[in-house]
Amino acid sequence: MLRRHLWMGFLSLGVGLVHAEHNASSKVSSTEPSATEVTRQAEQWQQQRLARLTAADGWLSLVGLDWLHQGDNRVGSAADNDIVLKVGPAHLGVISLAADGTAKIVLDENSGATIDGKTQHEARLIDDVQAGEKGKPTTVAFGTANFFVIERDGRKGLRIKDADAPTRKHFLGLDYYPIESSWRVVADWVPFDPPHKLEIGTVLGTIDKVDVPGKAVFQRDGHTFELLPYQEEPGGELFFVIADRTSGKETYGAARFLYAALPKDGKVVLDFNRAYNPPCAFTPYATCPLAPPENRLDIAVTAGEKKYRGSEH
Repeated sequence: MLRRHLWMGFLSLGVGLVHAEHNASSKVSSTEPSATEVTRQAEQWQQQRLARLTAADGWLSLVGLDWLHQGDNRVGSAADNDIVLKVGPAHLGVISLAADGTAKIVLDENSGATIDGKTQHEARLIDDVQAGEKGKPTTVAFGTANFFVIERDGRKGLRIKDADAPTRKHFLGLDYYPIESSWRVVADWVPFDPPHKLEIGTVLGTIDKVDVPGKAVFQRDGHTFELLPYQEEPGGELFFVIADRTSGKETYGAARFLYAALPKDGKVVLDFNRAYNPPCAFTPYATCPLAPPENRLDIAVTAGEKKYRGSEH
């Protein structure tokens, strides 16, 4: 399931793409930003992107994704646990997963861990789906690390983060194509009523069906392209999961992500200078969506984030 992460922000997770750019001959209205302003905004966005990614609890801090089984799951860094953590106390506690999906934790008396910042012996674990878009899952913290429960396709797992993760401490930075105003595309928006269904695969091998509210249509190099987005929450931005001729070569092979503001006056702005890599480009512990066939562009989108130099996949 893709619901909110994708990506993630993924987590959380998203759909959408066909690439194009304004026709060189098309006129730019007086309300369109100048090339200098497009560059300034894109540079500001890149700085914010870097700050989110490298934050102590950002995607680079992921050190584990372990699935819970029904019943008791002993958790800790010692080898005799059911879930062996890369960091933390030898025996942190026991997570019990009921048949109805309810999870609770009972901490070991010597764990030194906290639950949502409080010292308590046991608590129910609210997962990311139960918490919803506005809430937060229950977080168990210990030292520089923490975990919370995620729900994916009916399965419950622990997403484990560590501020001292090697992927964060030895991060090699982000590489981008040069910013070009021509890659800020004003596309026509064609709404769907009712919304169309689109199947999105994930790195876990699962398939989700999402509602597509419409399509972005634009032209480039004499060809017409269409992008199919979905919304991760009602009224939220359009989320595109895209691939193109650079995928697997100059850019990450599975997909890149792109957000766009809601359509206005029948138009939607697609700034491909802000196309970026999903969490899976940096860590094997994320659950990212894959670009659907409908959003694989037969054109090289030489804009946005390039393949991560430190990626092993």
